Amino acid sequence: MSRLAVLIGPRPGTAKSRLAIRLAAIFGTYILFYTATEFGMRTAGLFAIGLALGGVLYAASFGFTGSWRAFLTEGKGAGVRGQMLMLALACLLFFPAMEARELFGRDVYGFVHPVGMSVAVGAFIFGVGMQLGGACASGTLFTVGGGNSRMVITLLFFIIGSVIGTLHLDWWLSLPSLGRISIVREFGAVNALALALSFFAAIAALSYWIEKRRHGRLISHARAGDETRHPLLRGAWPWVWGAVALALLNFATLALSGGPWGVTSGFVTWGGQAADALGLPLAESDYWRRNAWRLEADLLQNKTSLMNIGIMIGALAAAGLAGKYSPSFRIGLGPAAAAIIGGLMLGYGARLAFGCNIGSFFSGTASGSLHGVLWLFCALAGNFLGVKLRPLFRL
Repeated sequence: MSRLAVLIGPRPGTAKSRLAIRLAAIFGTYILFYTATEFGMRTAGLFAIGLALGGVLYAASFGFTGSWRAFLTEGKGAGVRGQMLMLALACLLFFPAMEARELFGRDVYGFVHPVGMSVAVGAFIFGVGMQLGGACASGTLFTVGGGNSRMVITLLFFIIGSVIGTLHLDWWLSLPSLGRISIVREFGAVNALALALSFFAAIAALSYWIEKRRHGRLISHARAGDETRHPLLRGAWPWVWGAVALALLNFATLALSGGPWGVTSGFVTWGGQAADALGLPLAESDYWRRNAWRLEADLLQNKTSLMNIGIMIGALAAAGLAGKYSPSFRIGLGPAAAAIIGGLMLGYGARLAFGCNIGSFFSGTASGSLHGVLWLFCALAGNFLGVKLRPLFRL
């Protein structure tokens, strides 16, 4: 057997993992070919980025929920520092393009949304949902693809909560707001970058200080709870690898589509089409009158929907290559109830906050929008409450 096969091949005796690899290859190849021939190479390229995102998220276990829980409950900050590195790299790449409003001769836009009560409340609700549902938006996708059965429940109710959120969105948007604030527009790319990097460094330093004070040393530069090192897709990547890869892939999304990476608007489209098919009168609401196109959108042409599908297939392939694809359908009543409640909160909160940990926090912050910073602090507060509620559901 070649050394490459040893490094990335599935472990012996993992029939489910081999099946996962085959399914990922079949579906991935079909969608790549279909989108390239029907919609063009740019659309196919976005699907390929989605596949890569799924692989990276799974291989690095780069979720926000677990790392924030480790920081809040145990003072372990490796995951937080990884996220700050990811944001720093993304801002280095994004800010010049946001100032010029173009990239490689193509017009681009960022996710710059109002800094208001809807974001604060939505992010807090989303944060609670993260700990009950078991994942964030990107985390839900890659864990579903990786074979986590409880996350299927979370994803289903995440979609339902997203649709419910659209029905109340206009009221939430009527609450007090400071409007859209972009530090790139206010201060210029260079000054905005200095401000952003200082902020990320301060958070990283705080996590370092808390960890040293609580444990007397840094626990590990790996993700919390996993001290092992395995090559390529056989095991846990270092947080640094995941941070660099996600920043580059978000930038590739910006370059290819003209806008950053998002997740939850795809859930709104999926849920809206399902509700419409069931005969629910969505078109009577203000949101759906403005966004009627979502009810007719081709799910393999819509950017966010397509990339979400790619993330799940990419994670399926990564789980198979790691020899870890082994879904279990034994879910306790408490964890199932938490997945339902958490999923609804994730979906509802994401609508109020103009997105999730990706669309609002990652891409919003990379776009220079202050609503991304507000999202961070309010979501952390929600995570703190969510951690306290977890034992009620036997989590």
